[in-house]
Amino acid sequence: MTSETSVERSAPGEDNVVTQSSDTRQYVTFVAGDEVFAVEMAPVQEIIRVPSVVRVPLSPPTLEGLANLRGKVLPIVSLRRALGFTERESDDASRAVVIDLGQPLGFVVDRVASVVGVEASKIEGVQGISGTVNTELLTGLIKDIGGHAMVMVLNFEKLIAQEFAQIAAISRAQGTVTAKGMVRAAADDTVRAIDAELHLVSFDVAGQEYAIAIEDVQEIVQIPEQVVQVPHAQSHVLGVMTLRNRLLPLVALRRMFSLAEQDASEQSRIVVVAIGGASVGIVVDSVNEVLRVARRDVEPMPTLLARDGDMTDITDICRLDKGQRLVSIVSTANLFSHSAIKEALTTVSASTDTPAGTQSSHDTSGDDEQVVVFRLGAEEFGVPIDSVQEIVRVPEKLTHVPKAPASVEGVINLRGSVLPVVCLRRRLGLATIARNDGQRIVVLLIRGVRTGFIVDAVAEVLKVPRHAIEPAPSLSAEQSTLLARMANLEKQKRMLQLIDPSHLLGEGELASMATLAA
Repeated sequence: MTSETSVERSAPGEDNVVTQSSDTRQYVTFVAGDEVFAVEMAPVQEIIRVPSVVRVPLSPPTLEGLANLRGKVLPIVSLRRALGFTERESDDASRAVVIDLGQPLGFVVDRVASVVGVEASKIEGVQGISGTVNTELLTGLIKDIGGHAMVMVLNFEKLIAQEFAQIAAISRAQGTVTAKGMVRAAADDTVRAIDAELHLVSFDVAGQEYAIAIEDVQEIVQIPEQVVQVPHAQSHVLGVMTLRNRLLPLVALRRMFSLAEQDASEQSRIVVVAIGGASVGIVVDSVNEVLRVARRDVEPMPTLLARDGDMTDITDICRLDKGQRLVSIVSTANLFSHSAIKEALTTVSASTDTPAGTQSSHDTSGDDEQVVVFRLGAEEFGVPIDSVQEIVRVPEKLTHVPKAPASVEGVINLRGSVLPVVCLRRRLGLATIARNDGQRIVVLLIRGVRTGFIVDAVAEVLKVPRHAIEPAPSLSAEQSTLLARMANLEKQKRMLQLIDPSHLLGEGELASMATLAA
């Protein structure tokens, strides 16, 4: 076992380091509850300290969560829970025994005792202990070994089959074709409505709300701990940061708009915008939501208020909520003509020997998948950005609908259309929480039906390298379809559970949502 103990196996044709008779087997013994168990050495990959985990909705109750083990996703299982013993917190003696019977799984035990050699003739039947533990999970008993009067040999193959039944293979190719057809049909149905609307990402700077067209936004990321300063740069240029093996210049929108300085906070974000292949990170106080705004609610910036000279960034004003909410639309084309932006791009171009009008070879769209990242409790989830219609605040009051599906919170009026709203926590079997200002409604288009899902917070829009996306372990039938993939961002010590929106609602639920929206 690595970490605490090493498992040494001889290569084919080599002699074992430790000579033993052919009828002697090695076992790892460990304690769970008040009992001592053993498992044959062969399937034991290693023994590690109990790692921190990401909780997985819709998984068996015995699963603690998923951990990152040297770049691989490892399910962590509570052996106490699997055997029906009383729960207890892990401590310094607790370990995870990693067993591979086709899929590596880490089983949390109270402590590991020893590695012992046992002759096959010393393993007895289990008839006499049927009242202590489910004997179907045992292969035998070892008496008077390793200082223990009796050690039960666990059958992990049966235990895994009992807790994590194998999921039947499904033709994903057929499902993908069907899903693409549905997306195309939905796109054909909504193209006219989209043409009549602006799709914007809104954010705050010094208490004022601004927005940028979503097609100009590459991603939204958190401010890194380290920003490299650019010598002799204009005050607007904060410096450069590394974003997936390329340098990204950072510009403070507060400084560009001659607003008061303010230190970055947990809510501060970098909105990465692009024009003509060049990218710049714009630092804002916070990102609010994704808006769909009818063109009739947008009017040009009054000529008398337009900025002169080098700054003509705000081109239009949105009047929302019957004129009570004004959102200034920032033109990225005008931003990129500003001298501060040009200087930042020139500085990065000189540093990387990459022309400002071209993209780095590390930043090709085919190598990334863009997702909207949101939180439910401490866990992070992602949905493809193409499936997200918009992101809006949760209104103070939702209209409740009698006999609606249990996960439906109610309906809201979203610019004249009825939008069914689902509590995603309830949909995923998680505990509900009280309403708060940080929650948002993520509006998804699912097989032509618009539905809003309440999440605890929207974190960012993120480009995830495709090589970091892998199939999630199959833990239950529903989880393996709804949460079939995950992004394992090892360097960032993050794991994103990727939701397939097409499986968020069943056929009956979709029909109900369509009825509510009618």
